[in-house]
Amino acid sequence: MGRIIKFFLYLICLCFIGLVGYAYLGPFFGADFSAPQSEIREPVNLNAD
Repeated sequence: MGRIIKFFLYLICLCFIGLVGYAYLGPFFGADFSAPQSEIREPVNLNAD
């Protein structure tokens, strides 16, 4: 039972390191994480009678 828990802890650590590495190195390999930049305008009716 202890070896299974140890295996899962190692697996979680490796996944975390891989995710952090992808976040830092992804833009060098063509992954774009930036949000789309577009202006959105919508009219707002304020019913201040």
